[in-house]
Amino acid sequence: MRTDLFDFELPEDRIALRPATPRDSARLLSVPAGDVAFADLSVGDLPQLLQPGDALVFNDTRVIPASLSGVRQRGEYKSNVSLLLIERLAPDRWRTFARPAKRLQAGDRLQFGHDGEMCMLGALQGTVLSRGEGGEVDVAFDLSGPDLDAAIAAVGEMPLPPYIAGKRGVESTDRADYQTIYAARDGAVAAPTAGLHFTPELLAALAERGVSSHFVTLHVGAGTFLPVKVEDTAEHKMHSEWGEVSAQTVQALNTVRANGGRIVAVGTTSLRLLESAAASGELQPFSDHTDIFITPGYRFRVVDVLMTNFHLPRSTLFMLVSAFAGRERMQAAYAHAIANGYRFYSYGDASLLMRAHHD
Repeated sequence: MRTDLFDFELPEDRIALRPATPRDSARLLSVPAGDVAFADLSVGDLPQLLQPGDALVFNDTRVIPASLSGVRQRGEYKSNVSLLLIERLAPDRWRTFARPAKRLQAGDRLQFGHDGEMCMLGALQGTVLSRGEGGEVDVAFDLSGPDLDAAIAAVGEMPLPPYIAGKRGVESTDRADYQTIYAARDGAVAAPTAGLHFTPELLAALAERGVSSHFVTLHVGAGTFLPVKVEDTAEHKMHSEWGEVSAQTVQALNTVRANGGRIVAVGTTSLRLLESAAASGELQPFSDHTDIFITPGYRFRVVDVLMTNFHLPRSTLFMLVSAFAGRERMQAAYAHAIANGYRFYSYGDASLLMRAHHD
């Protein structure tokens, strides 16, 4: 399909720079299937929108402080460098996006934090191994495994999306704000943002309603922010991310479906992983990388309802929601959201989409 079919105009002031407080006070646009009118609600209304027996599926990945700022050293020469960790290659090695990548060469030494004379936890050093054509730089760090993880946690910052980072610096509150309250497994460099709206109180209200909660893991990569630059979606190369759906979760969700309940994906990451795990036609345990690219025409096998934030124009995620609820329906929903002051992107408001009926 033509990429420009997924374009829309978004005023700059609609991009949220900070989250709603409390989290579940964010607005929620209900988008029923068919021609039923949109409803302007709040995330706190979610229990009333779901039925007893429905199942929420959350992505329990944990965002690591993957943004590193430091110094490149080559001989006596030093210059500033910044890295965004994007994929772990080995216990001591990461693939990164570097700035400025063109000035880095294999063998360059990199240093982050202070020089480590007093506290080793406050320092991290590594060596450039190679540089790719797309700005990717592979780095071998001097530390490995849990020691490397601890050093990254000490010297790194939360990797805010470019549309936020370009407007303000990282703040201390982002460490908590850009993390779901149920995050459990380190590995993401971007948050599964629909999950940012949940509070302990909301989860308790959903449980009281008879809605069950289940967890999968998809380590969200920086590629989620990459624009679609080709004119035809068929030519776009989708980024790959690692995910896991346990046998226990598969069994629980199959039971929910058998009993007439709906599968409600919290976020596009949960949806993409569930659909990847059902590539054979039935939901099965999954532990692998996925580069599933969902565009209109895709037949959904697992997910009935999708809770998700508002996405960028011409993005793979806007294409996904268009496949799920209908392209014209989503264009209308986004026009409604823009006209009614909804806040967009990672720290913005949410939508609840019912899957379009296929003939």
